[in-house]
Amino acid sequence: MNRAANDIAPASAALAFHHLGLAVASPEEAFRYLASLGYTAGNTVFDPIQQVNLAMRHHPVMPDVEVIWPGDGPSPIDKLIKRNGTMIYHLCYACPDAEQALGALAASGIEIVPVSAPAPAVLFGGQKVSFHHVSGFGLIEILETGSEP
Repeated sequence: MNRAANDIAPASAALAFHHLGLAVASPEEAFRYLASLGYTAGNTVFDPIQQVNLAMRHHPVMPDVEVIWPGDGPSPIDKLIKRNGTMIYHLCYACPDAEQALGALAASGIEIVPVSAPAPAVLFGGQKVSFHHVSGFGLIEILETGSEP
């Protein structure tokens, strides 16, 4: 194993892939497409903190997808949708301790810029989520589970 892989191993052990985040202006076509692939509906909620509608879609063998669309007021995805249209715009990872996992990534030389502070997520039963920009990769969401993923 090369040095770079060794440097990242502690961080990767702390993070478990959770879902893809799909931004849409309206969810109907995305729901129809995902259903045609065998996805089933999970929780659907309005998150007043983020000012977005959220719906999980689950599949027995493919990654879960969180479909995100604007609420009635301004939301963090408005500009993204206007500029790019429908797109996968984040990956979510679950971990017991977000600060520890982010510290391990930073210690391995990964540049991480916080985008939003941890906040309770309605879709995930109040568990805290935060968003971070990873240099050379893009936007990630960290779902802090408080227990081993």
